[in-house]
Amino acid sequence: QVQLVESGGGLVQAGGSLRLSCEASGRTFGSYAMGWFRQAPGKEREFVAAISWSGDDTYYADSVKGRFTISRDDAKSMAYLQMNSLKPADTAVYYCASGTHSSSWSGQYDYWGQGTRVTVSS
Repeated sequence: QVQLVESGGGLVQAGGSLRLSCEASGRTFGSYAMGWFRQAPGKEREFVAAISWSGDDTYYADSVKGRFTISRDDAKSMAYLQMNSLKPADTAVYYCASGTHSSSWSGQYDYWGQGTRVTVSS
Protein backbone atom coordinates (compact mmCIF):
# COMPACT_ATOMS: atom_id res chain seq x y z
CA GLN A 1 0.00 0.00 0.00
CA VAL A 2 1.10 3.54 -0.81
CA GLN A 3 -0.22 6.70 0.81
CA LEU A 4 0.32 10.15 -0.70
CA VAL A 5 -0.01 13.54 0.99
CA GLU A 6 0.17 16.82 -0.95
CA SER A 7 1.15 20.17 0.52
CA GLY A 8 2.25 23.63 -0.59
CA GLY A 9 -0.99 24.99 -2.02
CA GLY A 10 -2.22 28.48 -1.28
CA LEU A 11 -3.05 31.90 -2.69
CA VAL A 12 -0.66 33.56 -5.13
CA GLN A 13 -0.89 36.52 -7.52
CA ALA A 14 -0.77 36.04 -11.27
CA GLY A 15 2.82 35.78 -12.46
CA GLY A 16 3.99 34.35 -9.17
CA SER A 17 5.44 30.95 -8.30
CA LEU A 18 4.50 28.08 -6.03
CA ARG A 19 5.99 24.65 -5.32
CA LEU A 20 3.78 21.70 -4.48
CA SER A 21 5.13 18.69 -2.59
CA CYS A 22 3.94 15.10 -2.44
CA GLU A 23 5.18 12.83 0.34
CA ALA A 24 4.79 9.09 -0.19
CA SER A 25 4.75 6.41 2.47
CA GLY A 26 5.95 2.93 1.64
CA ARG A 27 9.13 1.01 1.01
CA THR A 28 9.28 1.10 -2.80
CA PHE A 29 8.73 4.73 -3.76
CA GLY A 30 11.55 4.49 -6.29
CA SER A 31 9.63 1.83 -8.23
CA TYR A 32 6.62 4.07 -8.93
CA ALA A 33 5.97 6.59 -11.65
CA MET A 34 4.46 9.84 -10.36
CA GLY A 35 1.91 12.18 -11.83
CA TRP A 36 0.16 15.45 -11.06
CA PHE A 37 -3.46 16.17 -11.99
CA ARG A 38 -5.75 19.09 -11.26
CA GLN A 39 -9.46 19.77 -11.09
CA ALA A 40 -11.02 23.23 -11.33
CA PRO A 41 -14.57 23.96 -10.08
CA GLY A 42 -17.11 22.56 -12.53
CA LYS A 43 -14.40 20.97 -14.68
CA GLU A 44 -13.14 17.43 -15.26
CA ARG A 45 -9.89 16.29 -13.73
CA GLU A 46 -7.04 16.95 -16.17
CA PHE A 47 -3.47 15.79 -16.58
CA VAL A 48 -0.70 18.22 -15.64
CA ALA A 49 2.65 16.40 -15.54
CA ALA A 50 4.25 12.99 -15.03
CA ILE A 51 7.69 11.54 -14.34
CA SER A 52 8.91 8.00 -14.95
CA TRP A 53 10.03 5.64 -12.19
CA SER A 54 13.65 6.25 -13.20
CA GLY A 55 13.25 10.02 -13.33
CA ASP A 56 14.72 10.04 -16.84
CA ASP A 57 11.50 10.97 -18.65
CA THR A 58 9.02 13.76 -17.96
CA TYR A 59 5.74 14.65 -19.65
CA TYR A 60 3.64 17.82 -19.55
CA ALA A 61 0.27 19.04 -20.68
CA ASP A 62 0.55 21.66 -23.41
CA SER A 63 -1.07 24.23 -21.14
CA VAL A 64 1.81 24.10 -18.63
CA LYS A 65 4.87 23.40 -20.80
CA GLY A 66 7.63 25.88 -20.12
CA ARG A 67 6.04 27.00 -16.85
CA PHE A 68 5.79 23.87 -14.66
CA THR A 69 8.52 21.38 -13.73
CA ILE A 70 8.00 17.94 -12.18
CA SER A 71 10.78 16.28 -10.19
CA ARG A 72 11.34 13.54 -7.64
CA ASP A 73 13.71 12.73 -4.80
CA ASP A 74 13.58 9.01 -4.09
CA ALA A 75 15.86 9.28 -1.05
CA LYS A 76 13.22 11.49 0.59
CA SER A 77 10.19 9.71 -0.93
CA MET A 78 9.08 13.06 -2.35
CA ALA A 79 7.73 14.36 -5.63
CA TYR A 80 7.43 18.04 -6.53
CA LEU A 81 5.67 20.34 -8.94
CA GLN A 82 7.36 23.71 -9.41
CA MET A 83 4.86 26.17 -10.88
CA ASN A 84 6.09 29.45 -12.37
CA SER A 85 4.33 32.27 -14.23
CA LEU A 86 1.03 31.24 -12.71
CA LYS A 87 -2.23 32.29 -14.35
CA PRO A 88 -5.78 32.51 -12.97
CA ALA A 89 -6.59 29.53 -15.23
CA ASP A 90 -4.24 27.43 -13.09
CA THR A 91 -6.62 27.75 -10.13
CA ALA A 92 -7.62 24.22 -9.11
CA VAL A 93 -7.19 21.46 -6.58
CA TYR A 94 -3.97 19.63 -7.43
CA TYR A 95 -3.61 15.89 -6.86
CA CYS A 96 -0.52 13.71 -6.67
CA ALA A 97 -0.76 10.14 -8.00
CA SER A 98 1.48 7.08 -8.32
CA GLY A 99 1.44 4.03 -10.56
CA THR A 100 3.58 1.44 -12.27
CA HIS A 101 4.09 3.57 -15.39
CA SER A 102 3.87 7.27 -16.13
CA SER A 103 0.80 8.25 -18.12
CA SER A 104 -1.49 11.16 -18.94
CA TRP A 105 -4.50 8.92 -18.28
CA SER A 106 -5.72 9.01 -14.68
CA GLY A 107 -6.83 5.37 -14.90
CA GLN A 108 -3.20 4.24 -15.05
CA TYR A 109 -2.56 5.39 -11.47
CA ASP A 110 -3.21 3.23 -8.42
CA TYR A 111 -2.87 5.69 -5.54
CA TRP A 112 -4.00 9.28 -5.02
CA GLY A 113 -3.48 12.01 -2.45
CA GLN A 114 -6.21 14.14 -0.91
CA GLY A 115 -5.35 17.22 -2.98
CA THR A 116 -4.08 20.71 -2.22
CA ARG A 117 -5.82 23.88 -3.38
CA VAL A 118 -4.08 26.49 -5.52
CA THR A 119 -5.73 29.87 -6.10
CA VAL A 120 -4.22 32.38 -8.51
CA SER A 121 -5.60 35.92 -8.28
CA SER A 122 -5.63 38.51 -11.07
